[in-house]
Amino acid sequence: MFIIHIKETNTFISTTTETPPHFPSDSLLFLSNKFQSIFRITEILIFSAMNLFGFLLILTLSSIASAYEKFDSHLLPRPLILEYPNNIEIRFKESDEYLQLLCSSWRFAVETNNLTPWKTIPSECAGFVKDYMTGKAYNFDLEMVSKEAGIYARSIQLVGDGNDVWIFDIDETLLSNLPYYADHGYGLEVFDGHEFDKWVEKGLAPAIESSLKLYEEVLGLGFKVFLLTGRSERHRSVTVENLRNAGFQNWDKLLLRY
Repeated sequence: MFIIHIKETNTFISTTTETPPHFPSDSLLFLSNKFQSIFRITEILIFSAMNLFGFLLILTLSSIASAYEKFDSHLLPRPLILEYPNNIEIRFKESDEYLQLLCSSWRFAVETNNLTPWKTIPSECAGFVKDYMTGKAYNFDLEMVSKEAGIYARSIQLVGDGNDVWIFDIDETLLSNLPYYADHGYGLEVFDGHEFDKWVEKGLAPAIESSLKLYEEVLGLGFKVFLLTGRSERHRSVTVENLRNAGFQNWDKLLLRY
């Protein structure tokens, strides 16, 4: 600290450095050392606190990580009733509805001959075809066709000249090959002529009942009956035997393929 001391002389002014009367130099030194010590202790405490905080933070994170790794959800109580999304049933219904429409459309295109030549049914329609062939729908369709054919046969006035002929196909018209197709995926497999011939040679094809009724009705009306088939001539005897065993009698001609 600088003190300006003016002596009572005429022209002399001197500037000296003195210690304030109430703060002797020893006291200032003591206070300075005291403050330095306090600052140093504070600095040490802050540094120690920061280190301790860092250690606790690492310890906490390690504990959390360890607990997460050892966590087993199976140990927790589990609900007795599982709640599924509300729209899951709707999705299944929409999927079933779409498949039903797709396969129905494909079937209609086949029956109206609007498809290019095909070898197998669509794989996604295997269940649809099986349900149709083994359910009530297939028999209902057969009965409907036979009923309409019978109405037409009764509407014709026969003149008795022997020229009124009713022509039946054999496979899938009089005789059913459903047992064969059941063993071959209901059309999922590519048709194998050799395998089908083996089935024909067994002579076990059952009659289509609605067709058998129509067959007997047509004979009773006085029509001649011709049977026309794509079966080979070498299968004539087994075909005749199969037809008779299934209930078909008294046809006029059986035409086979050479």
